[in-house]
Amino acid sequence: MYYNENTIIFLDGAYVPAQQATASLYNQTMHYGNGVFEGIRAYDTPDGVRIFKAKEHYERLQYSAQVMHIDLPYTAKELELITYKVLELNGLKDAYIRPLVYLGDNMSLTPTAQVHVVIMAWEWGNYLGDKLLKVRTSSFQRPNPKSCFVEAKVVGHYTNSILATTEAKNNGFDEALLTDAAGFVAEGPGANFFMEKDGVLYTAPLGNILAGITRATVLELAKELDYQVLERLFTIEEVKQADSAFFCGTAAEVIGIAQLDDFVFPMEWEDSIGAVIQKKYKRRVAHNEYQNVYI
Repeated sequence: MYYNENTIIFLDGAYVPAQQATASLYNQTMHYGNGVFEGIRAYDTPDGVRIFKAKEHYERLQYSAQVMHIDLPYTAKELELITYKVLELNGLKDAYIRPLVYLGDNMSLTPTAQVHVVIMAWEWGNYLGDKLLKVRTSSFQRPNPKSCFVEAKVVGHYTNSILATTEAKNNGFDEALLTDAAGFVAEGPGANFFMEKDGVLYTAPLGNILAGITRATVLELAKELDYQVLERLFTIEEVKQADSAFFCGTAAEVIGIAQLDDFVFPMEWEDSIGAVIQKKYKRRVAHNEYQNVYI
């Protein structure tokens, strides 16, 4: 699904066939989860293939690496140009891009100087599909922000996401909604969450959630469209009094939610603010309205 005999990836300064790439079984990322990554999309636009908000994504990758004591040996500009080369070598136009920074051999719980960088890309539809979602309140919570850097995109953090999504699917739902350590609504396993009530959008504030690039884009679009957005803490009970809700993220893009647990959102999706933003978001990325800063 992700690669074949013709797929080329970038690995430590070279463009190599994916099937020939290797990694040490003693690397610290595999054993302890200390690595960082990004999820990015490229779109085929009238101006050619363009990576959506590459600068923001690679600057977040640099932040994630910094807080995890990883010396990332490339600038954001260099990483972006490398990514365009990967897309070109694989003939990809609409693609999902996965940069991963993983570490060398180290069985201790200390930083290691050996840093590896790999960039891969493949064709991938919307992660959560195109239909409205059935969502389950998760029994799992997002990590306490005093336990780690929750705004960093760290490999090990996603064990929490795997547990939440698996629990939801095993109970007949499409995805999960997690609370934070204090019991307030946080986000999905791989996407940020918004709800609509009486014409106002609500989303959790930064501090307990990933600072999503798509989340920031939704805030920009809402401002342009003159919708009020409140970033504040709210409960699952408040969500079950809302009119509508949606997830947003690079892999998922913007996708509506039909119900949370047994509560069905009363507003028709087509009449919601989320639907308006979904359409606006798709137009933006398809028509390259976010110009690339380096190309």
